[in-house]
Amino acid sequence: YIADVQVNDSSYLKTALAKNSYGKNIKERTSDIATSNNAILAINGDYYGFRNSGYVIRNSTLYRDTKSGDNNQDLVIYSDGSFEIVDESDIDANELMNKSATQVLSFGPGLIEDRQITVDENTEVSMSKSSNPRTAIGCIDKNHYVLVVSDGRTSESEGLSLYQLATLMKDYGCEIAYNLDGGGSSTMWFNGQVINKPTSGRSIEEREVSDIVYIGY
Repeated sequence: YIADVQVNDSSYLKTALAKNSYGKNIKERTSDIATSNNAILAINGDYYGFRNSGYVIRNSTLYRDTKSGDNNQDLVIYSDGSFEIVDESDIDANELMNKSATQVLSFGPGLIEDRQITVDENTEVSMSKSSNPRTAIGCIDKNHYVLVVSDGRTSESEGLSLYQLATLMKDYGCEIAYNLDGGGSSTMWFNGQVINKPTSGRSIEEREVSDIVYIGY
């Protein structure tokens, strides 16, 4: 499921927290977070509440400045709508705030930088299978974004490897692209409906998550 989005102002690209609150194990379905924030289009975010570290900046507010400690790659979205992938070991969260970061998502890895694939066929998220439901976001140009969700773990869809996901993002012309939380979290919501088939255990249903990335007013 691929959403090619062009907006006339970067402020339409936003994030939202479950129950509009920051904290560990605060969760809601992507559809519920999207609805309560009047979103037009939404995907799941990085599920920051599942972890105790990794930078969290949302809508220009710094919530967590603890480094992951494993050279974690973060996606930074700046106030002008531009994207950058940074290594937490190279910069601290307050520096990113000073550079006008509006969103920092900490999951990864980065998929595309300078329009080149940065993962290989053996790259994988810890504890993840090679083919999985996936969620990713990419930037083609100023205020031009691609949001992708792949189903998986069903008879209809095996899912994608990270390399396959990166190849897809490159084919769509992304200058930068980044892997978000996948598996049972992978959800795309548009105009009041979940349009993919999220998997939770053996059921086709949404998993509750910590946060979303969305397009809205």
